[in-house]
Amino acid sequence: MNASIRQLVQRGDAWFLLVASGLGFANDIRGVFFGAGPVGKVVQMAPHSGIGFIEAHGLAFILGALLYCNAPSRAWHATGAGIHFLLGASNLACWPLFAAADMLVVGYVTTALHGVFFVLQSLCTSASSPRLVRA
Repeated sequence: MNASIRQLVQRGDAWFLLVASGLGFANDIRGVFFGAGPVGKVVQMAPHSGIGFIEAHGLAFILGALLYCNAPSRAWHATGAGIHFLLGASNLACWPLFAAADMLVVGYVTTALHGVFFVLQSLCTSASSPRLVRA
């Protein structure tokens, strides 16, 4: 796998994280602070749970920005794979939240894309040459 394909994977991954987390964050703000939208249904029953929604989407946005701003390397591909393993596994572990918020389609699409990017970033990690980083 050449460097341009690896860069395309990393940039596509970054855009997915930026867009999905940005939309999720906006939805979280509506739900947590205004009781509106699908997240509003969920946090209405447990208002303090909103912090988890806001933190997860905010951190995913920051990680997407970091993936976008850095050149593809073995370390960044491994980071990308780790991000998607965590987020995809979290989606699966907390699947009832998608049903409670009536957002099953969002759950299917985002979880599937987390799986796709986990596989792609893992392939890029194994196709990258290891580099020693000196402090």
